[in-house]
Amino acid sequence: MGRAFQLTNLFPGLTVLENVRLAIQAREGRGFRMLSRAMGDWELLDRAERLLQQVRLLSLAEMPVTALPHGDQRKLEVALLMALEPRVFMFDEPTAGMSADEAPHVLDLVAGLKGQAGRTVLLVEHKLDVIRALADRIIVLHGGALVADGPPDEVMESEIVQEVYMGQALADV
Repeated sequence: MGRAFQLTNLFPGLTVLENVRLAIQAREGRGFRMLSRAMGDWELLDRAERLLQQVRLLSLAEMPVTALPHGDQRKLEVALLMALEPRVFMFDEPTAGMSADEAPHVLDLVAGLKGQAGRTVLLVEHKLDVIRALADRIIVLHGGALVADGPPDEVMESEIVQEVYMGQALADV
Protein backbone atom coordinates (compact mmCIF):
# COMPACT_ATOMS: atom_id res chain seq x y z
CA MET A 1 0.00 0.00 0.00
CA GLY A 2 1.29 3.43 -0.90
CA ARG A 3 -0.06 6.76 0.27
CA ALA A 4 0.32 10.32 -0.98
CA PHE A 5 -0.46 12.82 1.72
CA GLN A 6 -2.41 16.04 1.26
CA LEU A 7 0.79 17.84 2.21
CA THR A 8 3.76 16.57 0.25
CA ASN A 9 6.12 14.20 2.03
CA LEU A 10 9.44 14.32 0.14
CA PHE A 11 13.14 14.37 0.99
CA PRO A 12 13.76 18.14 0.79
CA GLY A 13 17.56 17.95 0.90
CA LEU A 14 17.76 15.73 -2.18
CA THR A 15 17.22 16.21 -5.89
CA VAL A 16 14.16 15.07 -7.80
CA LEU A 17 16.08 12.09 -9.21
CA GLU A 18 17.50 11.12 -5.82
CA ASN A 19 14.00 11.07 -4.30
CA VAL A 20 12.75 8.60 -6.91
CA ARG A 21 15.95 6.53 -6.82
CA LEU A 22 15.57 6.11 -3.05
CA ALA A 23 12.00 4.91 -3.46
CA ILE A 24 13.10 2.33 -6.04
CA GLN A 25 16.00 1.31 -3.81
CA ALA A 26 13.60 0.82 -0.89
CA ARG A 27 11.26 -1.26 -3.05
CA GLU A 28 14.15 -3.47 -4.12
CA GLY A 29 15.39 -3.84 -0.54
CA ARG A 30 18.75 -2.33 -1.45
CA GLY A 31 20.23 -0.41 1.43
CA PHE A 32 23.26 1.83 1.60
CA ARG A 33 26.44 0.02 0.65
CA MET A 34 29.74 1.36 1.99
CA LEU A 35 31.89 -0.17 -0.75
CA SER A 36 29.74 0.82 -3.70
CA ARG A 37 27.97 4.09 -4.27
CA ALA A 38 24.23 3.75 -4.83
CA MET A 39 24.42 6.42 -7.54
CA GLY A 40 26.61 4.00 -9.50
CA ASP A 41 23.74 1.55 -9.83
CA TRP A 42 22.68 2.43 -13.36
CA GLU A 43 19.64 0.17 -13.31
CA LEU A 44 18.13 2.18 -10.45
CA LEU A 45 18.89 5.44 -12.20
CA ASP A 46 17.40 4.22 -15.47
CA ARG A 47 14.17 3.19 -13.73
CA ALA A 48 14.04 6.48 -11.85
CA GLU A 49 14.47 8.44 -15.08
CA ARG A 50 11.69 6.45 -16.76
CA LEU A 51 9.33 7.29 -13.88
CA LEU A 52 10.31 10.94 -14.05
CA GLN A 53 9.57 10.87 -17.78
CA GLN A 54 6.09 9.47 -17.04
CA VAL A 55 5.31 12.29 -14.60
CA ARG A 56 6.91 14.92 -16.87
CA LEU A 57 9.71 15.82 -14.48
CA LEU A 58 12.76 14.38 -16.25
CA SER A 59 14.00 17.84 -17.25
CA LEU A 60 14.04 18.75 -13.54
CA ALA A 61 15.86 15.59 -12.38
CA GLU A 62 18.88 17.42 -10.92
CA MET A 63 16.84 20.19 -9.28
CA PRO A 64 16.61 20.25 -5.48
CA VAL A 65 13.11 19.30 -4.33
CA THR A 66 12.84 22.54 -2.35
CA ALA A 67 13.11 24.51 -5.62
CA LEU A 68 10.13 22.74 -7.22
CA PRO A 69 6.76 24.48 -7.49
CA HIS A 70 3.97 22.84 -5.50
CA GLY A 71 2.39 21.15 -8.53
CA ASP A 72 5.68 19.52 -9.48
CA GLN A 73 6.17 18.34 -5.91
CA ARG A 74 2.76 16.63 -6.15
CA LYS A 75 3.80 14.94 -9.41
CA LEU A 76 7.05 13.83 -7.77
CA GLU A 77 5.08 12.27 -4.95
CA VAL A 78 3.08 10.28 -7.53
CA ALA A 79 6.40 9.12 -9.03
CA LEU A 80 7.53 7.94 -5.59
CA LEU A 81 4.35 5.94 -5.20
CA MET A 82 4.77 4.44 -8.66
CA ALA A 83 8.35 3.48 -7.74
CA LEU A 84 7.08 1.54 -4.73
CA GLU A 85 4.72 -0.48 -6.96
CA PRO A 86 1.93 -0.93 -4.40
CA ARG A 87 -1.28 -2.79 -5.22
CA VAL A 88 -3.29 -0.10 -3.42
CA PHE A 89 -2.67 3.61 -3.99
CA MET A 90 -4.16 6.06 -1.49
CA PHE A 91 -4.40 9.73 -2.46
CA ASP A 92 -5.54 12.47 -0.10
CA GLU A 93 -6.76 15.33 -2.32
CA PRO A 94 -4.09 14.84 -5.01
CA THR A 95 -4.78 18.19 -6.70
CA ALA A 96 -4.94 20.30 -3.52
CA GLY A 97 -3.17 23.61 -4.02
CA MET A 98 -2.55 22.99 -7.72
CA SER A 99 -3.33 25.42 -10.50
CA ALA A 100 -5.92 24.59 -13.17
CA ASP A 101 -3.03 23.92 -15.58
CA GLU A 102 -1.24 21.46 -13.28
CA ALA A 103 -4.17 19.39 -12.02
CA PRO A 104 -5.12 17.57 -15.26
CA HIS A 105 -1.74 15.86 -15.55
CA VAL A 106 -1.91 14.53 -11.99
CA LEU A 107 -5.46 13.33 -12.64
CA ASP A 108 -4.26 11.55 -15.80
CA LEU A 109 -1.54 9.84 -13.74
CA VAL A 110 -4.06 8.69 -11.13
CA ALA A 111 -6.44 7.48 -13.87
CA GLY A 112 -3.58 5.54 -15.46
CA LEU A 113 -2.81 3.84 -12.16
CA LYS A 114 -6.47 3.02 -11.70
CA GLY A 115 -6.55 1.41 -15.14
CA GLN A 116 -3.75 -1.04 -14.36
CA ALA A 117 -4.82 -4.62 -13.67
CA GLY A 118 -4.47 -5.60 -10.03
CA ARG A 119 -4.34 -1.99 -8.82
CA THR A 120 -6.80 -0.18 -6.59
CA VAL A 121 -6.96 3.57 -6.06
CA LEU A 122 -8.54 5.03 -2.92
CA LEU A 123 -9.13 8.74 -3.21
CA VAL A 124 -10.16 11.26 -0.58
CA GLU A 125 -11.49 14.21 -2.51
CA HIS A 126 -13.91 17.13 -2.19
CA LYS A 127 -13.82 18.45 -5.77
CA LEU A 128 -16.82 17.10 -7.66
CA ASP A 129 -15.13 17.29 -11.07
CA VAL A 130 -12.25 15.13 -9.80
CA ILE A 131 -14.68 12.63 -8.28
CA ARG A 132 -16.69 12.40 -11.50
CA ALA A 133 -13.55 11.90 -13.58
CA LEU A 134 -12.03 9.13 -11.47
CA ALA A 135 -14.60 7.32 -9.33
CA ASP A 136 -16.11 3.91 -10.03
CA ARG A 137 -17.62 3.89 -6.57
CA ILE A 138 -18.25 6.73 -4.14
CA ILE A 139 -18.52 6.51 -0.37
CA VAL A 140 -19.77 9.68 1.35
CA LEU A 141 -19.14 10.23 5.05
CA HIS A 142 -20.63 13.02 7.12
CA GLY A 143 -19.73 13.51 10.76
CA GLY A 144 -18.05 10.10 10.72
CA ALA A 145 -21.22 8.36 9.54
CA LEU A 146 -21.79 6.65 6.20
CA VAL A 147 -24.49 8.52 4.25
CA ALA A 148 -24.06 6.99 0.78
CA ASP A 149 -22.20 4.21 -1.01
CA GLY A 150 -22.57 3.24 -4.63
CA PRO A 151 -22.00 4.10 -8.29
CA PRO A 152 -21.15 7.77 -8.98
CA ASP A 153 -24.39 8.72 -10.77
CA GLU A 154 -26.53 7.16 -8.06
CA VAL A 155 -24.60 8.78 -5.21
CA MET A 156 -24.41 12.20 -6.88
CA GLU A 157 -28.18 12.19 -7.37
CA SER A 158 -28.89 11.23 -3.77
CA GLU A 159 -30.82 13.92 -1.89
CA ILE A 160 -28.94 13.27 1.34
CA VAL A 161 -25.58 13.64 -0.43
CA GLN A 162 -26.68 16.88 -2.06
CA GLU A 163 -27.88 18.20 1.28
CA VAL A 164 -24.68 17.21 3.06
CA TYR A 165 -22.35 18.34 0.30
CA MET A 166 -24.13 21.54 -0.68
CA GLY A 167 -25.21 22.40 2.85
CA GLN A 168 -28.81 23.03 1.95
CA ALA A 169 -31.99 21.16 1.19
CA LEU A 170 -32.82 20.56 -2.46
CA ALA A 171 -36.00 22.57 -2.15
CA ASP A 172 -33.84 25.62 -1.37
CA VAL A 173 -31.70 25.22 -4.50
